[in-house]
Amino acid sequence: MRTAVYCVALLAVACLAPGARGEDWPGFRGPNGSGVSSEAGLPLTWSDTENIAWKAELPGRGSSSPIVSGDRVFVTCYSGYGLDPWNPGDPEKLTRHLACFSLRDGKALWQKSVPATQPEDPYQGQITEHGYASSTPAADAQRVFVFFGKSGVLAFDREGKQLWQTSVGTGSAMMGRGSGTSLLLHKNLVIVNANAESEALLALDQQTGREVWRAEAKGYSGSYSTPVLVEKSRGKQELVVYMPDEVWALDPDKGGLVWYCAGMRGEPITGLVAAEGIVYAAGGGMMGSGSTAIRAGGRGDVSASHTVWKQSAGSYIPSPVAVGGHVYWVDERGVACCLKAGTGEQVYRQRLPGAGGVYASAVAADGKLYVVTRRNGTFVLAAGPEFKVLAHNRLPSDSTDFNASPAVSDGRVLLRSNRSLYCIRAK
Repeated sequence: MRTAVYCVALLAVACLAPGARGEDWPGFRGPNGSGVSSEAGLPLTWSDTENIAWKAELPGRGSSSPIVSGDRVFVTCYSGYGLDPWNPGDPEKLTRHLACFSLRDGKALWQKSVPATQPEDPYQGQITEHGYASSTPAADAQRVFVFFGKSGVLAFDREGKQLWQTSVGTGSAMMGRGSGTSLLLHKNLVIVNANAESEALLALDQQTGREVWRAEAKGYSGSYSTPVLVEKSRGKQELVVYMPDEVWALDPDKGGLVWYCAGMRGEPITGLVAAEGIVYAAGGGMMGSGSTAIRAGGRGDVSASHTVWKQSAGSYIPSPVAVGGHVYWVDERGVACCLKAGTGEQVYRQRLPGAGGVYASAVAADGKLYVVTRRNGTFVLAAGPEFKVLAHNRLPSDSTDFNASPAVSDGRVLLRSNRSLYCIRAK
């Protein structure tokens, strides 16, 4: 009897130990960029005085999302230039930062600063909306990786020691929009869509930063989409990325083109999502809008053979999320859209009241959709076929832009503004 009681006590301690925590959120939109979390018990409401576990001041602005790896939160920022469109300052002073915080209490653990490789794109036009730290980092158990545009891809260890820095090009995207794609980790590789910098996709060795493969994309400038992996049968994977007018699938280990699907509408800014072997793309902008579902696993031109459905509704900046047999997004104008994943049939299309502009992508967790607006708080919607606003949460003390998608880990929702990092947790 004593042994049984002792074992139960050990089990209870193990459940409370630091190792018994929720899933990591190791890159842009979480595991494989899906924007879907298995976490439960997440907060529904918060304010300046409710359910704020901690708040940390950031060393600069940014539109990149926070990530969670183990007991640490990583986020990128910029400072020194481009803080005021009327008086941007000296571009030579532009500096990017990688900041590390404790997930438990928000304590600043370390910060590393990287001077910008010059010349940088001037602070004008679209860059004034998102700045110079728009690429979300990626982390594993040993390292954290960042993409700083013309300044390249960098790797740091968990204590902030820089391990390597590799240039992936110093070109400029169409219309001088700067850099915005995020990194993807695959086996021993760091994969980056350096379309703006060199019109190519590249894979770097995680240990050394050495280029392992390069997929040229000459003439396809204008892609800001972060690649994702699609699971196939027998453990095979495809690397898919949204390009102008097309979706490409590549061999993630070697970089060779496997298939492509043409006829996409809109600009390739949003990230793709994949569920049950289907890739979902949504685009928008001045070139029109539309969404497409593509069955993975083809060869060559699959435009006719593997297109599951097409829809006229799309999204210019926020990416979609596929969960529970539906595809959702809230577009840049604050219009929520829900489609049936199997057929593309529109279930609802409703404007969020008072949302204003939206840059962040929706995250699905705990039966809810978390939608961060730029200046009017966070909406929590029901993840289901009925349009239902469950909560509208504001932080009046912070009037800066919230451009980043939320991170979800260990019962917490992490938000970042141009000023602060917030950890939201139900008490």
